[in-house]
Formats: sequence, C-alpha cells, structure tokens
Amino acid sequence: MKTRYEGAIIDLDGTMYRGDSALEGAVAAVERLRAAGVSTVFLTNNPIKRRTVYVERLRSFGIDVVREDVINSAAIAGDFLAETHPDEPTFVVGEDPLVAELEAAGVPVTADPAEATVVLASMDRAFSYDDLRDALVAFENDPAFYATNPDRTCPVEGGEIPDAAAMIGAIEGLTGRELDRVLGKPSRIAVAVAADRLGVDPERCLVVGDRLETDVVMGQRAGMTPVLVLSGVTDHEDLERSSIEPGYVLESLGEIETVFE
Repeated sequence: MKTRYEGAIIDLDGTMYRGDSALEGAVAAVERLRAAGVSTVFLTNNPIKRRTVYVERLRSFGIDVVREDVINSAAIAGDFLAETHPDEPTFVVGEDPLVAELEAAGVPVTADPAEATVVLASMDRAFSYDDLRDALVAFENDPAFYATNPDRTCPVEGGEIPDAAAMIGAIEGLTGRELDRVLGKPSRIAVAVAADRLGVDPERCLVVGDRLETDVVMGQRAGMTPVLVLSGVTDHEDLERSSIEPGYVLESLGEIETVFE
C-alpha cells in the first residue's frame, strides 16, 4: 500500500474501540498504516483515565505503543496550565485521573474554591449540586476558566454517556461566564501537541475520528485531511444535517485503505 500521507492522528473512543472492546478492523488498520510508512499518534478528549491506562489498553489489542504515542485532554491541560498559570491554584471539576495528570505536570490543584485563580471543567460522573456551589465560590475570584474538552457525550458499550459539555453548560449557566478556552480537540493547542509528536507537514497528515465538531473540525483548521468514521457517535443522519464536511467518510477505521485509492 502506497500513500502520500506520512502521519495520522487517530481518535480512541468510537474509533479504535468502544468500551473495552476493539472495533472490528481497527487494529489491522493501524498495522496497515504503519506498514505504509505512516507514523501514528493517538489523541483522545477523554480525561477520565491516565495516559498509562490507554497505553495498556492499546497494547492489550496487540498495538505497539509507548506513553508518548498517546495524548489525552488531561495531559494537554496539565502542560498548558503549568506553562501559562505556574503556581496558580486550580480548582477542578473533574475526576481523580485528571487531577493526577495535572499534579504530575506540576499544576497546584486546590480543593478550596475560595483559593482558586483558575477553574478547569471536565467530565465528572459524580457531578453534584455541591460542585455547583463550589464553582459559584470559585468564580467570586474572577478566575481563568478552561475546559478539557467540549464533547456532549462519550461513546461506551451499549450507547453513550454525558461528557464534559454537561458540566461546562451547568457552570456557564450558573455563573454567566463563558469558557476562556477549550484545551483538547478541536483546539490548536491539541493539534499542535499531536503534530509535534509526529513531526510531519500538515498536508501529509490524516486526522481520523468519529466526531464532526472535534476531530473533523480540528483537521480542517490545521490544514490536515479529516477522515470521519461512523463507528462512534456520528451516523449518516448526523452527517447529512451538518454543515461540516469531512475529507473522507468511512464506516470504520478498518476501511482506511479507501483513503489511499
């Protein structure tokens, strides 16, 4: 298989796997890409697991990866906050793995919202009224306000579950503040991290994922070739209703050779 592409940024949830199960043809597709000389990096907006967990899962499918080959929105947030808000207390609406990634990057995380000068909103499956009350306290300090990712839902086995957009919307509705920035896909920050890992020119890079408003939009903004797979949250009806146009549409990653024909 020959191709002009030299790199591929590949989503995980809904593209490589759903729940704990690899999607049919996904692993073989990665192998075919690599055999054709295409470098791969995996980029997910999911912030509720450490990067090491994603590495272990991909390895369990038989994919050869190291930690640097896997990037998630939690890791991106950690690096961004450590660089732009050093030593500033950050209040997190999110789960423990996100906090661990932030602390590993040197971000000072506080459990006291009154101390916070930065608020980071993310997916939190235990989100509660108390979290909203804490957020209200934090916003009395007029903090910087970021989110790991804008996804409305996350694909899991048997369907979908609410994602970070639900928490973001609740906080914005409560405080009247809009986000200063999203740090994960489709941000330029996220694509820059992935592109730096690959080291290829944008026009020779694919972005493969199951979500129009994150994966496809990110690829378009970066001058890369966006490939939408219909194995996750987006179906044919969603695609027809949307004004976002991918470069290619595949039923699954297993059809990746279609891009090279």
